[in-house]
Amino acid sequence: MNNTDLLDEFCDALWLEDGLSRNTLESYRRDLSKFAEWLQAQRGASILETTHADIQGFLAHLYTQQKAKATSTSRAISSLKRLFRYQLRQNKIVTDPTLQIATPKLPRSLPKSLTEEDVELLLNAPDVNTPLGMRDRTMFEVLYATGLRVSELVGLSVAQVSLDMGVVRVIGKGSKERLVPLGEEALDWLLRYLQEMRPALLSGRLSDAMFVTQRGEAMTRQMFWYLIKKHAKHGGIPKPISPHTLRHAFATHLLNHGADLRVVQMLLGHSDISTTQIYTHVARERLKALHSKHHPRG
Repeated sequence: MNNTDLLDEFCDALWLEDGLSRNTLESYRRDLSKFAEWLQAQRGASILETTHADIQGFLAHLYTQQKAKATSTSRAISSLKRLFRYQLRQNKIVTDPTLQIATPKLPRSLPKSLTEEDVELLLNAPDVNTPLGMRDRTMFEVLYATGLRVSELVGLSVAQVSLDMGVVRVIGKGSKERLVPLGEEALDWLLRYLQEMRPALLSGRLSDAMFVTQRGEAMTRQMFWYLIKKHAKHGGIPKPISPHTLRHAFATHLLNHGADLRVVQMLLGHSDISTTQIYTHVARERLKALHSKHHPRG
């Protein structure tokens, strides 16, 4: 079996076992393809002939030649470990060449967030008198109200939103389902968009997608990324912003206003609370900044 077939089989297994998204699977394939190409160039070997020394040599190559960051190296090691554990289970190799390979410790970086004032600037940036502006405002309101991942937002179908109950049914990572409340503000914008502007964008065409383009097609991640940057610039927000920044703002602002960490975990769809705990650091940093600014001895 050649390297391409091996990687195809491995990615299929990942999809079946964990229900990973296409983007995650492509990330695995990209890292492993780089390794396979490097191994072939170094000694003409296939993935199944990999040795412990090959793994070390590849990591040295990433560090010295590619100038890879610790995050990229860590991800590559994780991909390789997963691949060779799978091959070991399939009895295609006798020993795992990634044993004794340590993953570099990464500094815990705080996610970049927006202030509540920044969020208001972004929400007010689109021109809601136009179908496209109303759509963009509605997407921002829903994203900030629910903390959805961008893939979850653009993948929303009309059937996933219950206007009567005021909740959205989200299919997240690993095909896990969760119900997230919309809140009155986001619900009002959704109703207006569905009644007034979505029909105008579709112009008689049919679509299951909640958020559609002027051509009547479903919104894409790339298009939404462009839109949020465009409106952030128009709104005068002086800091870098991405769709994920609004997800961070959702979690941080909830905690700032006293929400329980477990509740935030459920709303974000995190399987491990340690992933959510990073936001407590963000909230704590904000409290420190407020104390420093307003306390007479700050």
